[in-house]
Amino acid sequence: MSLRKRQRSASSSRLSTLSSSPAPHAAAAAASASASSPPLSFPNADLVLRLHLDPCPDDDADLDAGEDHRPSLDLHVSSASLLRSRYFAALLSDRWSPAPTSAAGGHGHLSLAVAAPRSASHPFHAHVEVVRLLHTLDFAGAIHSPADALDILPVALQLLFDACVEACTRFLEAVPWSPDEEARVLEIAPLLPADEAADLLARITPPPAASASAAGGEAARSPSEAMLHGLIHSAIHGHPVPAATKAFVAMLLKDYPSRDCVQKVLDEAFLSRLETVKELMGKYASPDFRVAVDSDERDAIQRLNLQSAVLNVRHLLWLIERMVEMRVAGNAVKLWSEQAALTADLQKLLNDVDMWKNITPGLPVLVTRCTLRFANSVVNGETIVPRQVRTKLVRSWLPVLNVCRNMVQPMQCGYKSPNCQELEETFLQIISTLPVPDAQELLQQCLGFSTRNVDDCPHLIAAFKTWFRRAGRAPQGAEN
Repeated sequence: MSLRKRQRSASSSRLSTLSSSPAPHAAAAAASASASSPPLSFPNADLVLRLHLDPCPDDDADLDAGEDHRPSLDLHVSSASLLRSRYFAALLSDRWSPAPTSAAGGHGHLSLAVAAPRSASHPFHAHVEVVRLLHTLDFAGAIHSPADALDILPVALQLLFDACVEACTRFLEAVPWSPDEEARVLEIAPLLPADEAADLLARITPPPAASASAAGGEAARSPSEAMLHGLIHSAIHGHPVPAATKAFVAMLLKDYPSRDCVQKVLDEAFLSRLETVKELMGKYASPDFRVAVDSDERDAIQRLNLQSAVLNVRHLLWLIERMVEMRVAGNAVKLWSEQAALTADLQKLLNDVDMWKNITPGLPVLVTRCTLRFANSVVNGETIVPRQVRTKLVRSWLPVLNVCRNMVQPMQCGYKSPNCQELEETFLQIISTLPVPDAQELLQQCLGFSTRNVDDCPHLIAAFKTWFRRAGRAPQGAEN
């Protein structure tokens, strides 16, 4: 039995225009695609879902054509999976019963109108992707860019697929947007639930009021974690061929089937190394240590402490690379963003040029590389963290960057210097993802990026132009 929802709400009609602007050749492309492609089939299919192009009201040719001649695509779907959409759940529970149909091997039929999409060559792509997600729930595998999320989101809203809407908005809230993507967010924001719309609009319009919240948690150990923990310990500590061992352990971690287990073990190792680095740097910066020990003994102990700190930061960098590679760096980024005491100790060390330059010239470089790797993973969408964490990450480590970039010659002693301008650009991109007031506060602390000369800081100029454009818009709720 064929069912179609002929009457749409005002929201649904607006969603149709958002997911597409009528394309003159969409119907022809869809007809070609449906004629040449076999029906798509999903596991446990017991229902045929027919997608067909909804004619544009301005297109007289499409309106005159009979329903049977409209471009369409048949999907063999599982009704149990469709129930994850409240739209389909209502249709299936209230109005659908499986009537025998010779054309589809006894499967029932359901029909869904699709507005002419932005891409004439793939008119049903977004709808097929959402139907696929109804079956797989593999949001991380489907959403790799803001464009992916913005293509899928209108369809998820139309079908009341709440988990997909949440995944799309969470991704969009966490990554930078191009100007075109920003315009699409402004279009779709009024159709989102209030909380999710506010999260997206906070970045691009001045807020009526400030509010924020954060949460976290921990879990326990399992037997298989002990093996992974031992492997990481062996890779980090004293193996005769450390480079080869680290490469082998990295491969095992990447191929291990339980990502949650790997994340837990890596989080524990990262926390252990970080606490060691903090302890060693704290001893260096402690005024009690400086007066309690005579000069020669103090210098010898400080030398050992700083050399041990360099070794442990190297281990941290290796762990960070593994976490980012496996997309499990969220907890570590949060922890790194909370290191106000460590960054203060590092600034003390950097100001004691003779000490670190003669003993451990690579320590500031390594710490900056850790920050850069985390920051890049956030900007690239490899690590999705809340805006509070992104704000604290920049706020905590920006002072260290400002000190490092003023010490060009020491930063090049003995080690390959990190690209300070790359970290500047990455921090500015993170700032572009923050609400207008937070971005204002942090941008004012980035003025040091312009000290080389005005022509050498286009990234800073672009960041301020973006902020002024956003701050100049009417506040949320001031316009319909």
